[in-house]
Amino acid sequence: MQPTQDLSPALRILLGSACFIIIVAGMKNSAEIIVPFLLSGFIAILCAPPIFWLEQRKLPTALAVTLVITTFVLGGTVISAIVGASVSDFADQLPHYQERLHSEKESLATWISSFGIEVPSLVLKEQINPGAVMDMVKKVLSGLGGALTDSFLIFLTVLFILFEASSFPKKYRRAMNDPNHTFRSFNTFNNSVKKYLIIKSWVSLATGLIIGVWLWALDVDYPILWALLAFMLNFVPNIGSIIAAVPAVLLAFIQWGPSTAALAAGGYVAVNIIMGNVIEPRFLGKGLGLSTLVVFLSLVFWGWILGPVGMLLSIPLTMVVKIALESNEDTHWIAVLLDNE
Repeated sequence: MQPTQDLSPALRILLGSACFIIIVAGMKNSAEIIVPFLLSGFIAILCAPPIFWLEQRKLPTALAVTLVITTFVLGGTVISAIVGASVSDFADQLPHYQERLHSEKESLATWISSFGIEVPSLVLKEQINPGAVMDMVKKVLSGLGGALTDSFLIFLTVLFILFEASSFPKKYRRAMNDPNHTFRSFNTFNNSVKKYLIIKSWVSLATGLIIGVWLWALDVDYPILWALLAFMLNFVPNIGSIIAAVPAVLLAFIQWGPSTAALAAGGYVAVNIIMGNVIEPRFLGKGLGLSTLVVFLSLVFWGWILGPVGMLLSIPLTMVVKIALESNEDTHWIAVLLDNE
């Protein structure tokens, strides 16, 4: 068989495209297996810095991992209990909210008719369905929760990753014949992902807290639920904040009318303009080196393959691909196209 470098450019592109399609199809069909391990890696990256900090202060690795994992599990349990109660109550009240939305929709049709504009009832019933937004929120929360059904497997995987994290660099250097170049690439990826997670986590946390306090001040039901939704969906680039805002604004409209809904929407717009258009682009653009178009396309691509978890991890996964492309001279030009400059 001919060496790869002796193949014609057209044949090399054809072979590369075929391999890409096979890999994508395999990942999509095995998403149920891949997702728990990706979540484990994501959680391990979040837990690793405090473990390394404890190890630098001469704390044994086993004790450091135990302390961090225990804190993480306890915090997650408390948050899950609080949010789970809100989600359950919201699901019980969902038919009532949808009925209220339907009555508000009929009132809107009557108001429009007063100006001499007739809206067909069939169009109003089938084409305009704001209650579907509430169903979508329920599905998003269920999808993210369903990804955690293998919690024991995720817990064990995170535990083993953290125990191996401190010794991995030494083993990697011994295993590779020429580790310097590849290890630099790994460090680049690791530092970029950690920087992204730190910036995005703090920005998302601030977004969720501000939104929760604002909705609580407006006396909108379930402010903790909407704060959590704003926090989680802020990890989804470009459209996550919009998805998080719609159900809360609709609920404010159902409860208190258009004026409170307008105030709720104004709060979302103000927070997202400051966080999403002022703070994030500068820090994340420099830290990740990905163009805005690539960020959006990666959201669509990984969400299609892996579902809600793929949307959450779209940026770190794209960074892996970018670094892999940079390490090969034949594919370096693709990595340049993905860059933000």
